[in-house]
Formats: sequence, C-alpha cells, structure tokens
Amino acid sequence: MEPFSFEKIIAWQKAHAFILMVYQITKHFPEEERFGLTSQFRRAAVSIGANIAEGYKKLGKADKLRFLNISEGSLAECENYIVLSQALGFINEEEYSLLHQCAEETGRLLTSYSIGIVNNKGIKD
Repeated sequence: MEPFSFEKIIAWQKAHAFILMVYQITKHFPEEERFGLTSQFRRAAVSIGANIAEGYKKLGKADKLRFLNISEGSLAECENYIVLSQALGFINEEEYSLLHQCAEETGRLLTSYSIGIVNNKGIKD
C-alpha cells in the first residue's frame, strides 16, 4: 500500500470496496445492458475512487474539495442506479441493501474527509 498514499484514505478504501461490489453485482445484469446500465453504473462507481485519488494530489483546498465534490456527484449517480436496478429487477433485496449501505457509508466518509480538509490549516487555500 505504500507507493500510493491515497490508498490510506479511509473514504477511498470504502469507495474502492463499493466499486468492487458494483462490478461483482453488475456481472449478472442482462447482456443487453452491457453498454447501457452496466457500463454507466461501473463508470460512475470508478469515478468516485478516481476523483478521491486525483484530489489527494492537488495542493490547494479548493482543488481538493472540487474533486471530492465530483466524487459525491458520482456517488449520487450510483445511488440512482441502485434504485433503478432494483426497479428493473436486476438486483434483489439483499443486493440492494448491500449496495445502498455501502454507498451511504462511502458518502459519510467523503463528507468527513471534506470537513477535515476544510479545517486543516496546513493545506493552502
């Protein structure tokens, strides 16, 4: 874990677990959704972790927070796909619950990380 220090961020770790869960669950979506909902869901999930990692390397608070905000937007997009996937019958109640719970925890950690950045005096404005 040492070479990539963004991996130490708890919000990134939870987002990464969410991404893996999305990939595992969408593996069983209908083949006709491969370039539709499956692709969109996965792309949005990957964006969460990618933007946390990219924001980590930014120097100023505003840049860091902008990338975290993009992560939050991608998470909201995923939450929409969770609801849609259940409504379309692509996921069962257990999968819905697992995805929803992981998404909520990821959101809480993203918010906490953002608050930590806002309150950190050592980061340039």
